Amino acid sequence: MKLVECVPNFSEGRNSKVVDEIVDEIKKVDGVSLLDRESDPDHNRSVITFIGEPEAVKKAAFAATAKATELIDMNKHKGEHPRIGATDVIPFVPISDIMMDECIKLAKELGQEITTKLKIPVYLYAEAATRHDRVSLPNIRKGEYEGLKEEIKTNPERKPDFGKNEMHPTAGATAVGVRYPLIAFNVNLNTNNLKIAEDIARKIRESSGGFKALQAKGFDIKERGIVQVSMNLLNYEVTPMFTVFNAIKEEAEKQGIEIVGSEVIGLVPMNALIDVAEKYLKIEKFSKEQILERRLKE
Repeated sequence: MKLVECVPNFSEGRNSKVVDEIVDEIKKVDGVSLLDRESDPDHNRSVITFIGEPEAVKKAAFAATAKATELIDMNKHKGEHPRIGATDVIPFVPISDIMMDECIKLAKELGQEITTKLKIPVYLYAEAATRHDRVSLPNIRKGEYEGLKEEIKTNPERKPDFGKNEMHPTAGATAVGVRYPLIAFNVNLNTNNLKIAEDIARKIRESSGGFKALQAKGFDIKERGIVQVSMNLLNYEVTPMFTVFNAIKEEAEKQGIEIVGSEVIGLVPMNALIDVAEKYLKIEKFSKEQILERRLKE
């Protein structure tokens, strides 16, 4: 059975009724199972995870995007997380019996449908990117909604893959792509000095010469009076969670700062957490076959 995971991010994390309506559109589609939903009021963003057969997943992704277009006005949106639209990003993740090329085809079909039916410009990213500079999502989000709203009209480099050179009046733009399983991992620091989080993020992320397959940015979590190093681990086998955690801890301690906690947004592969357990528990001669749930599944 071909299975695809989809993890759309919506620019609403404070109004639960809006998120409920978006999730309901996903639930209505036969052949799709909702796995997780998570909303962050500081980032003003929700991450929804569902899985199913390719066509059903594509149908659910479009339905959710249509509802978000109806309910979210980007002209009124404020939040810590970079964003370009009401449905900010829609990644497809191949899970079983499906090739990357098939998922890329799925992403392109969805992008065309979003543009044709909803009049939203679409950028293709990651494995679905048609240009090298759009493989990285931060490049597409440069300037965020407010900046892209103007540049899309005048800068040929910001021309979308689908649609006209203008944003939807309320829903902005959307990025659609295909990627491997990603871990959204945040580490919180007991300081309100944003520069410390930004400096640490700059040191550890790949684009600044840090760890491979790691994106990182510093955020101010004003409601808690702390700052955060927010990360995407694009390949946890290349750069594991414990590697970046230790690096952040080391850099923070140089400033006399402690880690107050960490969080995973959305779902995380079991093997990524097993790697952390092996590292910190120093289990000798450990085998993944010793995991009870793994054996039960087999």
